[in-house]
Amino acid sequence: MIKTLARWYDSDVGYSFRTSPVAMVAAVIAFVCIFCAVFAGWVSPHNPFDLSKLELMDARLPPAWYPEGSRKYFLGTDDQGRDILSAVIYGARISLIVGVVSVVLSVAVGTMLGLIAGFRGGWIDAALMRLCDVMLSFPPILVALLISGVGRALFPQADTTVAFGVLIFSISLTKWVDYARTVRGSTMVERNKEYVQAARVIGVAPLRIMVRHVLPNVTGPVMVLATIQVATAIITEATLSFLGVGVPPTSPSLGSLINSGNQYLFSGEWWMIVFPGLMLVLIALSVNLLGDWLRDALNPRLR
Repeated sequence: MIKTLARWYDSDVGYSFRTSPVAMVAAVIAFVCIFCAVFAGWVSPHNPFDLSKLELMDARLPPAWYPEGSRKYFLGTDDQGRDILSAVIYGARISLIVGVVSVVLSVAVGTMLGLIAGFRGGWIDAALMRLCDVMLSFPPILVALLISGVGRALFPQADTTVAFGVLIFSISLTKWVDYARTVRGSTMVERNKEYVQAARVIGVAPLRIMVRHVLPNVTGPVMVLATIQVATAIITEATLSFLGVGVPPTSPSLGSLINSGNQYLFSGEWWMIVFPGLMLVLIALSVNLLGDWLRDALNPRLR
């Protein structure tokens, strides 16, 4: 492990990272947010979703630096007496899980279909690209909203697992097209190169050529796109939760926290919406900056 990190540190990508202050700051912010979200049970001062510990008398308290605030709740409380800091940490974990899993599913489906379309060509390529054109003709948020709404209507009493599955599926359904088109274009370039022709001449099976030879050479653009799409998926999940068709109310994410805080914005309780929104902005911005750096680092023409 140490040797691998040392080798990466001395590589061109590692040098690009060391010489990019923006990438380092974005990496630190993303690491802190992800670390707090993953280890929310140890990092957060309270468990905001433990109903037995909620006190309605502490509802709508301002942050601790206000005279009416309490040191027990550094960023204040919401309308149910939940600690805003703890709620933001737990909400970030839910948003990150939904975003990452949906992107992984999109990458798997889009890469597979794009690889097949670009390598085989013919009617398979034409059919898959027409399907991509159909998917691109609909706004992604509209498709995700429709799927999530239909899922809520069909499974009104569904448990948390089913609700998360419907949400992840709705986001993945709108994201796989980008990976399919990207991989298809790169595969069409790679399939005409000498190493692919040589593998065909010696009788290597087409599936083995695609997986063992072509796929490793088209993963660079996919990695860059996936990094950027994580932030997009998190924002999509927050949008759906804000509209009330996202995660279940028992597992609120950043979007649902923003939705509940929006009701009290004009009454002066600004902390209920500002801090969840700030966490969402930090996560999305840091991931996007890392994606931009990775694009430049992996493309020699942009160095």
